[in-house]
Amino acid sequence: MQTTGIGTRVLNFLVDTIIIAIISGFSYHGWNIYVQFYHYPGFNFGWFFFGTLFIYYTIFETIFARTPGKWITYSKVVTRQGEKPTLLQVILRSLSRIIIIDLFFIPFLDKTLHDFISKTEVVES
Repeated sequence: MQTTGIGTRVLNFLVDTIIIAIISGFSYHGWNIYVQFYHYPGFNFGWFFFGTLFIYYTIFETIFARTPGKWITYSKVVTRQGEKPTLLQVILRSLSRIIIIDLFFIPFLDKTLHDFISKTEVVES
């Protein structure tokens, strides 16, 4: 079980964040049509972005144990024992990604906060 390096993790992050930004941008603008014409309540873009982020990672990592970014870099999420993560671990990973300072824990924990909290690893597949 070979863990991935920082460069692979950054590439995963960039690919997934671009996809999440596109999806949340479309849903934000779609919602604003209802706000404008039907007087629905308006929301900040951040609500759409972080909501999409949570749903995106939860769905992909629960079903496939990888996201499109991880498919590109041939990596996947596993437990410390090398098994597929449980639903609770995936939800913990997804929720802790919303914390903006998540990646700044790498120098202290030698991994991101979402890996530490959920007791998972990103390994080469």
